[in-house]
Amino acid sequence: MKCRFCNTELKYEFIDLVNSPASNSFLTKEQLSEPETFFPLKVFTCTNCFLVQVDEYKKSGDIFNSDYVYFSSFSKSWLQHAKEYTEKMIARFGLHNHSLVVEVASNDGYLLQYFKEKNIPVLGIEPTKNTADAAKAKGIDSIVDFFGVKLAEELVQKNIKADLLLGNNVLAHVPDIIDFVGGMKILLKPQGVITMEFPHVMQLIDNNQFDTIYHEHFSYLSFYTVSHIFESQGLKLFDVEELSTHGGSLRIYACHQEDDSKEIEENVYDLQKKEAAKGITDLSYYSGFTDKALRVKLDLLDFLIKQHRENKKVAAYGAAAKGNTLLNYCGIKNDLIEYVVDANPNKRNKFLPASHIPVLDENFLKQNKPDYVIILPWNLQKEVIAQLDYIRNWGGKFVIPIPELTIID
Repeated sequence: MKCRFCNTELKYEFIDLVNSPASNSFLTKEQLSEPETFFPLKVFTCTNCFLVQVDEYKKSGDIFNSDYVYFSSFSKSWLQHAKEYTEKMIARFGLHNHSLVVEVASNDGYLLQYFKEKNIPVLGIEPTKNTADAAKAKGIDSIVDFFGVKLAEELVQKNIKADLLLGNNVLAHVPDIIDFVGGMKILLKPQGVITMEFPHVMQLIDNNQFDTIYHEHFSYLSFYTVSHIFESQGLKLFDVEELSTHGGSLRIYACHQEDDSKEIEENVYDLQKKEAAKGITDLSYYSGFTDKALRVKLDLLDFLIKQHRENKKVAAYGAAAKGNTLLNYCGIKNDLIEYVVDANPNKRNKFLPASHIPVLDENFLKQNKPDYVIILPWNLQKEVIAQLDYIRNWGGKFVIPIPELTIID
């Protein structure tokens, strides 16, 4: 296996989460009696460019298919994040009704709807047909395809170029990151702006977020490595923001290298210094991660076994991809966690891959009155705790598994 950016042979193991099915491969009741396909989930750190990455065992065309179950609009806090982003970009870059905003991995139109409300033309690019159909239902023009150089060239031939080209939580999902960034170079207007948001590998390491590793995420990115990837395709990063989303993310701002209208902001230099101080280009920074993950596994199993012995009822909230990584790494099945509740109707009445935990409606939780609710999407814990605050009426408690097991009364 070679690095997907610099082609260096990958030999330095970051963590091995053993074998797991694709994180969003939810099962129907009929499929429970059928064999499941498991893929290795081993992560490497490139010793040259320090890109943390998995091999493409599960092909992206199989993952992002017509039955994709993740819809962005089911998180209220994420919708608020998208709305605030829209207002900020309009104010900062003077977008208007003759601008074009293009979003790659536009999902169900969760973000572009806010630009459309401001009468700013939009175009979504989304490989999953069912989520793109949801965006089209909102009046958002959407192309169902994977983005890269080929699609960018086809759009340019139709005189389509972006003033603002954005992508949230997509950069880590593309197996050919060079082709993806190269496509952005082609599609961007001469003085256009690219923004990309993605989880920061520094936060993943420092906060033991091993559950954010799954087959849909091919790359785990630092600002150092992303800068080199964009530079290789003729783009420069002129600003960056550190965000709280997804446990700690970066929002990068890029433009053409030949665009001298944008000065490099102080944020860029500050983050470069912060990463350097952490040792982002020192392999020792990436060592010991397996031991940190193992401690979470043992603590969570000890907790669940103890509750089972005491006849306590344990449920979970949020059938998130990160939750499936956690459950499958820990070897947890539906004998220790009875069910998981989720707001997304596309996941309900199905079963989590490998663990076979049923996904139910929130009304079942109200009737069942569990003693503990494990919040699997811990990055949304404030939103979830506020939503489920009523469990305290019967003495229920919340459990946060990452970065360490925490019980909230």
